[in-house]
Amino acid sequence: MKQFRVLHYMNQFFAGIGGEHSANEPPFFRDGAIGFGSELERRSEGRLRILRTVVCGDNYAAEHPEDFVATVLPRVREVAPDLLVAGPAFAAGRYGTACASLCSAVTRELAIPAVSGMHEANPGVEMGRKYAYILRTGDSASKMRSVLPQMIGMALRLLDEGGLGAPEEEGYFPRGIRVNTRRDVRGSVRAVRMLLHKLDGEPFTTELPMPVFDHVPPAPPLERLEDALLAIGTEGGIVPRGNPDRIEAHNASKWCSYSLVGLDSLPAGDFEVAHGGYDPVPANEAPDRVLPLDGMRRLERAGAFRALLDRYFVTVGNVTAVASAERYGREIAEMLVNEGVQAVVMTST
Repeated sequence: MKQFRVLHYMNQFFAGIGGEHSANEPPFFRDGAIGFGSELERRSEGRLRILRTVVCGDNYAAEHPEDFVATVLPRVREVAPDLLVAGPAFAAGRYGTACASLCSAVTRELAIPAVSGMHEANPGVEMGRKYAYILRTGDSASKMRSVLPQMIGMALRLLDEGGLGAPEEEGYFPRGIRVNTRRDVRGSVRAVRMLLHKLDGEPFTTELPMPVFDHVPPAPPLERLEDALLAIGTEGGIVPRGNPDRIEAHNASKWCSYSLVGLDSLPAGDFEVAHGGYDPVPANEAPDRVLPLDGMRRLERAGAFRALLDRYFVTVGNVTAVASAERYGREIAEMLVNEGVQAVVMTST
């Protein structure tokens, strides 16, 4: 059977060169497979041969996307692969956006198909699904064992047959492309059947799903900020030392509230980062970088507002389910209203 030439992209962690301390590593290249790329080759029974591996630190790719793509594209041209495999990135946001940037550029400029894998909450999905076939994955690399065979199967069907089936059949995110297909039953009959199912309260599936957007009315402006009680909070995971309530580093199952009594800032060592989606070193060195208590105290003393609530709220917004985030928002809002808070400064990472 035909063997296909592959270029593989992975971040610094999966390449084995380090974690966050290596996240600023610029792109570099290795001939052949490295890391789990060797397993990808083996599981494809030799049908996918990785000619070159591209590695880049997550921070570099996220902060210098144009330089990242401009550096990598010429090296892709050199090997002229049949396919780009990016990731899988699971729920890692910076990794996912880098995969999406590279997939988009390679597909648009070189007409080379691309395959990746991400969790639905990864921002790379929206960036890249128009150009790449992005397999739906779990939220962590612990799913690698099951994800790799799925990506391999999808890649081989794409290359062998020149295309894949519908997203719901193949397991990838819809790409926004409409394809005409023949059905045994004409459209008018299918439409009436769907309507009858809907009227009878029975399950049905539309053939033309439309996007659904939340409508959140903005709160009215404060008339007199100088008379207001304010609060601060964050989804950046700033917690007291030891993370006493064990807020998870991703997919948080809770939010918590902690005292600010007697504090003009958040001392390093007394507070730390529980968030697993960004480099914790700068925030551990100065937690006010994420939760700006020091700045709020200065404004409070200057009379910019009446007072600051004597506690803050916190959760981790890393791959947190939308339903959970909505619930946390309602619970936090209820708590703040009961405290008489009129406005909130909330930070995000």
